[in-house]
Amino acid sequence: MEHLEGRQSVFAALKARHRKFQVILIRQGTHEEKVREILDTAAEMGVPIRHVDARELDALAHGSSHGGVIAICTAKPRADAAQLLEFLETVNGPPLLLLLEGVDDARNLGFTLRSADAMGVHAVLIKKHLWDFDPIEVGRPSSGAYERLTLAQIDTVEPLKQLQRIGLQLLGCIAGARRTMYETDLRRPTILAVGGEKRGLSGAVRDICDAFLTIPTVGPEASSLSLSHASGIVIAEAMRQRHFANRVVV
Repeated sequence: MEHLEGRQSVFAALKARHRKFQVILIRQGTHEEKVREILDTAAEMGVPIRHVDARELDALAHGSSHGGVIAICTAKPRADAAQLLEFLETVNGPPLLLLLEGVDDARNLGFTLRSADAMGVHAVLIKKHLWDFDPIEVGRPSSGAYERLTLAQIDTVEPLKQLQRIGLQLLGCIAGARRTMYETDLRRPTILAVGGEKRGLSGAVRDICDAFLTIPTVGPEASSLSLSHASGIVIAEAMRQRHFANRVVV
């Protein structure tokens, strides 16, 4: 079992219904209106609520930012390749997937998931080692996105090849590519592959990419972008193309 901390994370997990909850602990004296959504959703799902002393919560929590709410529940499930393909059949419109090949910090992963959720990414594909991050450290900065998003574990390139066979283009985001993201059609079913700050995209992924794109920067001395920033920028461009490119500004 895992601990989930904070009102936002716990409520998002309840709404997502991906986890099984043992109990939700709420600090004694907490105003019910502050946790009304949690109480109502937990009641609908039959999840028990316990009001406990603040010291008990503090003993379970990573720090003091739990906001008076901790849930004890199963781990966030990870989709395999078959489950990912089944999920994509339910997606309306062209799928947009984000493949992350290397993240050095749990909080950066959380921020990346938060951007992906906000920009309409349908699923995030991550390597096995990223599941070793503390889920609380990922979930807190994700602002509920860790719970809402479909997360699929990708250990080899074979699932990517399967996605290509059903029509998704695999685009590698790398520095120095000839084509910018503005010159790339991101309205099609797409997997955007972003590498980590240290190693970038792996050779195995590069070898099967359909094309490469880059994020243009200003000036020859511009610094490189972190994974979380690069991901946010390129998926924002995908959202712009998909939803706003044909709108006329008056």
